[in-house]
Amino acid sequence: MILDPFGGRMSQICESELPFPHRNGTLYNIQYLMNWKHNNRNESNKHIEWVRRLHKKMEPFVSQSPKAAYINYRDLDLGVNGEGYKYEEAKTWGEMYFKDNFEKLARIKSKVDPNNFFRNEQSIPLLF
Repeated sequence: MILDPFGGRMSQICESELPFPHRNGTLYNIQYLMNWKHNNRNESNKHIEWVRRLHKKMEPFVSQSPKAAYINYRDLDLGVNGEGYKYEEAKTWGEMYFKDNFEKLARIKSKVDPNNFFRNEQSIPLLF
């Protein structure tokens, strides 16, 4: 587990000024990491489930409504884009990363990347 401390100057920037809104009132950003030596399905599942249980135990101590997330610590358990994904579907996890900035980022994405060339399992969708 890595704790990134927040506060100071970050807390003074309005959350609509930058894509990352989770600054004011946030003490730490938590990153959960797990490594293992053997690359087989049983071993992988055991370790992934252990991290998920740790994550679940931490829920009472983290932000809610929406749960805050950091896009550079991507969490695919929050949701992923399917084939032909739409804004409303992606909004469920997108607001965890960007709060109210998600719609603004989708509008920008629609203008600068209308063919959705730059995409991944949690990329910002086109708005139209």
